[in-house]
Amino acid sequence: MTAPDQRPHETEDGSDPVGDEPSALARRGELLTAAAFLSSVVGALGLSVVYWRGGQPQLEGLFLAVALGGIGIGLVMWARYFLPKVAAVEERHELGSTEEEVAEFRETFEQGEHLLTRRRLLVRSATAALVALGAAFVFPLRSLGPRPGRGFRNTPFRDGVRLVTDDGQPVRVGDVASDGVLTVFPEGHVGSADAPTLLLRPDVAVRPRAGREDWTPDGLVAYSKLCTHVGCPVGLYQSEQHLLLCPCHQSTFDVLDGARPVFGPAARSLPQLPLDIDDDGFVIARGDFSGPPGPGFWDRDRGSD
Repeated sequence: MTAPDQRPHETEDGSDPVGDEPSALARRGELLTAAAFLSSVVGALGLSVVYWRGGQPQLEGLFLAVALGGIGIGLVMWARYFLPKVAAVEERHELGSTEEEVAEFRETFEQGEHLLTRRRLLVRSATAALVALGAAFVFPLRSLGPRPGRGFRNTPFRDGVRLVTDDGQPVRVGDVASDGVLTVFPEGHVGSADAPTLLLRPDVAVRPRAGREDWTPDGLVAYSKLCTHVGCPVGLYQSEQHLLLCPCHQSTFDVLDGARPVFGPAARSLPQLPLDIDDDGFVIARGDFSGPPGPGFWDRDRGSD
């Protein structure tokens, strides 16, 4: 604390650091403040490196503490050594200031400027600490993963891709029994979360939608296995009624009518996969699904299925 009769810029021993040369106290304050800000830079850089290399909770916590603590200590040192220590009292009813009061305030305020002999060093070190810490907080954005782009709209199915079982075996027409169902995937992408497909062979002909007349060779028809309500697997086939049932919320789809929902909360048909038979007798896709598989999202075209 500064004694009441002591000038704001005097040191505790009564010496006056203001002059041509800074006092030892002012030089020490500059070094301590700059060191605190620079330690914050080191902590922020360490945090960035650790996170970039995969993360380690203990080290991340340590470097974050150093980065934030360095900035905090630096600000405290700045206030301790370079801000005027004057108790100013002003009566509440006095709204204006005389010229003498304004001049006195200016003089008191500028006293801190005399102590800052290395203003550029301190300002730059403080700026570097804040910039480094801000840059360190950019790296956690990697945790959000890659931008989905068109990932919600496309699957690995392409023209000519074979349909395979969950053990990777290509599917022939005869592998699907009459009124039977088989879960298949695009070749090379077994287990793909967006590509499980139900390959069916109803004992009666399907009623194709416009433009899909040649999508069901040899009586085969394929639909996405992901329910269009919330994405549960549509795994129950009622062959007598030719209905697919989702066990989660009982959405029911008509296999013979483009997998149109006939019961339950689903409001969109299961996307259909165009099929063909290659020269070796294997079932192949002629392209991707008629629409994005799975539940709807905000900008999906509901009329695409």
